[in-house]
Amino acid sequence: MLIEANPFKVFAGSQGLAIAERVCEHLNCQLGRVRIDRFSDGEYSATFEDSVRGQSVYLIQSTNPTADNLMELLLMIDAAKRASAYKVIAVIPYFGWARQDRKDKPRVSIGAKLVANIIQVAGADRVIVVDLHAEQIQGFFDIPVDHLYGSNVLAPYVESLNLKNLIIASPDVGGSKRAANFCKKLSSQFGHEVPMVICYKHRPEANQIGEMRVLGDVAGKDVVILDDIVDTAGTLCKAAKVMKEAGANSVRAVISHGIMSGNACERVMESELDELVITDSIPFDTTRCPKVKVVSMAIPIAKTILAIQEHRSISEQNS
Repeated sequence: MLIEANPFKVFAGSQGLAIAERVCEHLNCQLGRVRIDRFSDGEYSATFEDSVRGQSVYLIQSTNPTADNLMELLLMIDAAKRASAYKVIAVIPYFGWARQDRKDKPRVSIGAKLVANIIQVAGADRVIVVDLHAEQIQGFFDIPVDHLYGSNVLAPYVESLNLKNLIIASPDVGGSKRAANFCKKLSSQFGHEVPMVICYKHRPEANQIGEMRVLGDVAGKDVVILDDIVDTAGTLCKAAKVMKEAGANSVRAVISHGIMSGNACERVMESELDELVITDSIPFDTTRCPKVKVVSMAIPIAKTILAIQEHRSISEQNS
């Protein structure tokens, strides 16, 4: 991608630096300079070392916990607005607190709505996100939301594997729509229907899995489990075990956001998974877990930035 003039600038927080560098490579532009100063008591501040006056400013930062990552983004948004930026666009490869999208029990917060409010109050004019945990979170914002999909890079990877008996699996009923869309995308590329199965699971409480069973036949199949988040990897590893016990030939997973908290790496290495593929929405060091492969969302994000700057359809750029 060649750009003769740069009516915009791209900056990154600490959780967005790696992917931002890749985005800038595809945009043929330099990553802007922003300094995060930290004080001994834990307070920190954001300072732009490049002028942003009159510019569209793209701030790339995932907001996965801890809250420091979200606060970094908010400080950068505020600093850009106060430095007379024309527009401030928050590029959030992973939107943290997205699992708190509704009141599923009494007296709980709706964290995703709260975070959306805070980002708008800070001064963001637009947000770009990747695979929200629940698509209705787009409605929590009163500014434009560009929702990109990890399938734009995960589907081509699955295609490249040339699996003879491919079948897509959703690790739970809630992800069935996501898996169905993934099957549709692959079917259009292969020219034949790609089947799907669903895992039924009972979760007694957060990060704990009770009963799990496969709804469908996976005997002799090459299973690809699709999900948006892998956190502790408990669901994923249990699903892989159930699939292998049901006669699956191979089991791998493609996941948009690799949080990989706690002992997730150890679980994956000891599991029946042949491979775990994640995007770079959250930085991950693959030396921690050799079974993990990372594919980049940089090109879809770069295409989206160009489409916004040139007032073109974003869906057409990322179809």
